[in-house]
Amino acid sequence: MRILLVEDEAAIVLPLKKLLERQGWQVAAAASVAAALEQIEKTPFEAALVDLGLPDGSGETVCHALRGQGDAAILILTARADEASVIRALEQGADDYIIKPFRAGELLSRIKAVLRRRKGPELLRFGALTVDRRSARAFVGENQIPLTAQEYRLLLVFLANPGQILERGQLLQALWDQEGNFVNDNTLTVTVKRLREKLAGGCGWHIATVRGLGYRWEEEPDA
Repeated sequence: MRILLVEDEAAIVLPLKKLLERQGWQVAAAASVAAALEQIEKTPFEAALVDLGLPDGSGETVCHALRGQGDAAILILTARADEASVIRALEQGADDYIIKPFRAGELLSRIKAVLRRRKGPELLRFGALTVDRRSARAFVGENQIPLTAQEYRLLLVFLANPGQILERGQLLQALWDQEGNFVNDNTLTVTVKRLREKLAGGCGWHIATVRGLGYRWEEEPDA
């Protein structure tokens, strides 16, 4: 697999390149938007790690170019902890993001998780609900549902496991906070509640509580 690493911090590039190459992946490094665009013109990539803050522009430009080239899995590397930056990157076609500084094992797990997810269909449909994974947007009928990054990530977990009971511990692993740590149990409860409210009315599917066990994504009884 060919990976494009777009990062301008030399202290990060070398160890990260070695880490990825030990997985058997071919890595091309670029330290700027211009260098990344040049690499994209020459080589098709199956995956990319893209820093948002580059010396000659934003990594969002690189995401856009990668989407124009093909269907590479894109994971954002960023020191920007504000949700707006993350949402813009996701809207440009990124699949996931990780906040610096990050742990090597965590990064590899996130890359592999993105690659597994991208093997599935780009459009997920359950009743009137449609999720477009290319743009990280969800719709009930023609109406877009405004989801936060955590709500969107949680929804994907449910859609990947219809009819199955998902324990709270499993769901907590899918909800990373902006510092790269697991969120707490109360945050999960609040996120499930808000996601339920946004999907209510016309979707045909819902998040059911299975007492003492967890949650299950299932059809409404009268759907």
